[in-house]
Amino acid sequence: MLMLLLGWSRTPSNRPVRMVPRIAIVLVLMCACTAAQEYDLVLSGGRVVDPASGLDAIRNVAIDGSRIAAVSTAPLKGRTVIDVSDNVVAPGFIDLHAHGQTPENYALRARDGVTTALELEIGAVDIPKWYAQRKGKALINYGVSSGHVPSCMRVMGDSGTFLPRDRAAQKRPTLDESRRIFESVRNGLDDGGLGIGFGLAYVPEVTRKDVFDLFDLAASRGVPCFVHLRYQGLAEPGVLAGLEEVIAAAAATGAALHVVHITPAGRSLTPDALKMIAGARTRGLHVTTEFYPYEASMTNLESAIFNPGWQERMGAKYSDLVWVQTGERITAESFDRLRQKGGPVIIHGIPEDMLRFAMASPLPMVASDGLIEQGKGHPRGAGTFARMLGLYAREEKVLPLMECIRKMTIAPAQVLEEAVPSLKRKGRIAPGADADIAVFDPSRVIDHATFEKPALPSTGFRLVLVNGVPVVRNDDLVGGGQPGQPVRRTSR
Repeated sequence: MLMLLLGWSRTPSNRPVRMVPRIAIVLVLMCACTAAQEYDLVLSGGRVVDPASGLDAIRNVAIDGSRIAAVSTAPLKGRTVIDVSDNVVAPGFIDLHAHGQTPENYALRARDGVTTALELEIGAVDIPKWYAQRKGKALINYGVSSGHVPSCMRVMGDSGTFLPRDRAAQKRPTLDESRRIFESVRNGLDDGGLGIGFGLAYVPEVTRKDVFDLFDLAASRGVPCFVHLRYQGLAEPGVLAGLEEVIAAAAATGAALHVVHITPAGRSLTPDALKMIAGARTRGLHVTTEFYPYEASMTNLESAIFNPGWQERMGAKYSDLVWVQTGERITAESFDRLRQKGGPVIIHGIPEDMLRFAMASPLPMVASDGLIEQGKGHPRGAGTFARMLGLYAREEKVLPLMECIRKMTIAPAQVLEEAVPSLKRKGRIAPGADADIAVFDPSRVIDHATFEKPALPSTGFRLVLVNGVPVVRNDDLVGGGQPGQPVRRTSR
């Protein structure tokens, strides 16, 4: 065999005669094939930042169809070649906490570098219908959890739409209602829900047994629990008691736990909350968390969040509240009237130093908790990811670029990849990965959305690809395609 590879042969007299080494011919042919390979698209000369592998270097990236085909130092041929020198080529950002699942929200997220937006905190009650409504109509990838809150609302006959406002917000489920809620959530997992979503602060009368039973269900299906804590803020029982409840359920059942928006939940106790999460992780529990880079939160004024005692729980006052529809500050006189009407309200008061603490910690990843409706809402729905890159990584240097991108790509992908194997192809720049890519100018990328104008799109994105299809080019949307694909579990 060695003689064959080296190109030796024998004459009839059995004397070896040296010929051109065949191994050299093979190598020449291999090089010729590589040189001849023509890809659908090549991103040429960009700074590839891939936290999954630690790569931070100039590379050429080739794309065939919906996948990355090659990452190379050598020049690559493509039917289309785009020079992206002086730009960062990063995995497309993954938003685990994305409420706005509409074309308006998808467009704003794409212009913020997001290629996958998942509704995991509140979730949905009819999983097949939810996915069917978006099939072939989504600019970016989408997915949803099986939601405990919408199941409570349906079973208990709550009159709210997105969040509970009466029966589910104020009453404890009966034993029969608890059974039917459990069955509803289980059916949602059977239909491909990505995990179980909990908004415990919105259904505060739900029993701990009901929560434990659903964590046990999640563990048996191998899916995470995405939890808005029952107790938050400073007053007892506060954020630490809220964490104790769900960390105990995770420890007892083995379910993976993801705690949503740790900074508004913890406020000035954020370091203590993160210490508790770190301790659980050190002792072998699968607990993760997230934050968004703003000093204000948003929720519905009619929800149980604003039940009596809200000022003490949040450490907030009436003037910290802004009615989203008009931008007016809420007063003691207007509070009851607007609460009866119902609608979103912005709550100022997350300490800036707590945001920076969360950013600098390796634990929390970035998620938007975003929702924009007809241009109204919170700026996090349009600017979360560019704000991290531009304001906090570049201008204020709270964290390095690599770490910033890690919190927006591979970290969220890893929360779900064991339950949803398709996530192992996302959050990475590597051959075989999905061609969800954000190309941005690191010197220019920035958010523009404000509390007064929350739907202003981010800028600095040279190119955003979803499954290999351009959806943003030079900060503008690219018309004509809806390449977003469902992120969904295979039913078990």
